[in-house]
Amino acid sequence: MICGILSSLLYVLMNVFIPIGFKGYSIPAQTVSELSAIDAPTRTLWVLLAVIYILLVAAFGWGVRKSAYGNRSLRIVGGLIMVYVVINVYWPPMHLRGNEPTLTDTLHIVWAMVTLLLMMFIMAFGASALARSFRIYTIFTFVVFITFGILIGTEAPGIPKNLPTPRIGIWERINIGAYMLWLIVFAIALMRRQKHLSGNNPNSSRTDKLNHPGLKT
Repeated sequence: MICGILSSLLYVLMNVFIPIGFKGYSIPAQTVSELSAIDAPTRTLWVLLAVIYILLVAAFGWGVRKSAYGNRSLRIVGGLIMVYVVINVYWPPMHLRGNEPTLTDTLHIVWAMVTLLLMMFIMAFGASALARSFRIYTIFTFVVFITFGILIGTEAPGIPKNLPTPRIGIWERINIGAYMLWLIVFAIALMRRQKHLSGNNPNSSRTDKLNHPGLKT
């Protein structure tokens, strides 16, 4: 669970400090993907830190699945996170602005769409696994996703045409921040759930294992 928190914090820090090494890069006006674009000066550093990020997410996904026990929704969340990890092991890079788009740019968009869908499914099943208050919080996060996703869509066509996109970086980072915050809250909620289960039953660890479908003999 701690790895889920650390992965989100790492990704946020990547977005804060890596742009410093890209002369002329504008956080408000440029996307996160441009930090790892072909020939971008920050590509190597981004990819190296992204490896650490995805390993932390993998550990988190494994932890979610192991902690699910009889909760089907949590097992699904753990599985979806692992699918997210597999897809995000490699992202086809986009080109820097002003270059002719190629197949890798198209694939980059496909990867982004699939990743976004996975994030939404992770949140939906995560919400169904926990309390009503967390479901309300997840609905609020969905509203943020949809609202700023539309705003991203209004400026995105300007990227391949090398046209001004004055606020696309802001809209995208709000969406990213919303998801990273959701993961942190989700991880904390799961840790509290585990503590509650252990507090109610000192032998809960043994009982849960016996009731875990994957561990029955």
